[in-house]
Amino acid sequence: AQAPLSPTTSSAPSGDVPKPGDIFLILGAAWSEPDFGERLARMRRTYGIQPVLLLYDLIPAVRPEWCAISLIRDFRHWLDTTLPQCGRLLAISHATAETVEDYARKQRLKLLAPVQTIPIGSGFGPPRRIGNERPKGLPAKGSYVLFVSTLEARKNHLLAFRIWRRLVTDLPRDQVPTLVFAGRVGWLVSDLMQQLENTEWLRGKIRLLRDPSDEELAHLYDGCMFTIFPSLYEGWGLPVTESLVNGRPCIASNTTSIPEAGGPLTRYFNPEDLDEAYRVVRETIEDRPGLKKWQDEVREQFQPVPWERSADAILDACHSAHLMGRMNGQTS
Repeated sequence: AQAPLSPTTSSAPSGDVPKPGDIFLILGAAWSEPDFGERLARMRRTYGIQPVLLLYDLIPAVRPEWCAISLIRDFRHWLDTTLPQCGRLLAISHATAETVEDYARKQRLKLLAPVQTIPIGSGFGPPRRIGNERPKGLPAKGSYVLFVSTLEARKNHLLAFRIWRRLVTDLPRDQVPTLVFAGRVGWLVSDLMQQLENTEWLRGKIRLLRDPSDEELAHLYDGCMFTIFPSLYEGWGLPVTESLVNGRPCIASNTTSIPEAGGPLTRYFNPEDLDEAYRVVRETIEDRPGLKKWQDEVREQFQPVPWERSADAILDACHSAHLMGRMNGQTS
């Protein structure tokens, strides 16, 4: 049950007043609401409710170089005032759970319970069925590598650009697949965009497809050799899982939560090491029989996580918090 955030009862019907142990489930971006944590504390004192909070990542607090100053300030205040109020803290990855507990320890925040990791579902249903006719403007099947993401500094498109710049220097041009960026242009990438323009997008070996539709994205996955995701920091790594759902292997960063999203079917590199990333990408491009075998393994072996598991884990956590809240209410 979701309680109102205002602890007033004069105009509320008695049946709507929260009772000790009632759950206030927080799944969205509550940090955008000023004084959320302070009001949550008043609700706990007044009603004895049990807040349950799902956390995705702590990027504005722990890696502020990628965020606006106002977001950093608001997000840290929200963490400091909200985390200690929650009967259960949930995280979408083990990496995020460890980051939350580390942050709380450094900030000397007392958590009411350890952070619990919940499984995250893979995609939203089976891959979309596509026809034989590809939408106009898409590259030919088998001629490109796909990078699905908003262009922003954290996603590390600059590393991908540097890899492809080296590839076109070291290999015959016809042996270098096109690198396709699929997404919108975001923030902190003005230098990257200038470098791409200055090199004429490596004379066409890098392309940007802005805001692809669901149909275009399905065709992009279907036609790519593999995907790449060199992100520097993630709370999960949805493009990695999405690639596997669509039957396409992925080469990805080995940092934060990304190996949890990619599992054993993904190949990894250090996103801070250009030489290592270049080696993994080049070896994959040059070993076409090995790539075909890898593609088959992904299609045959990847097991999507159903969203029912995510929902069940959240409901179980809410039930445990409810029992604790009732127990505390009876003993207070």
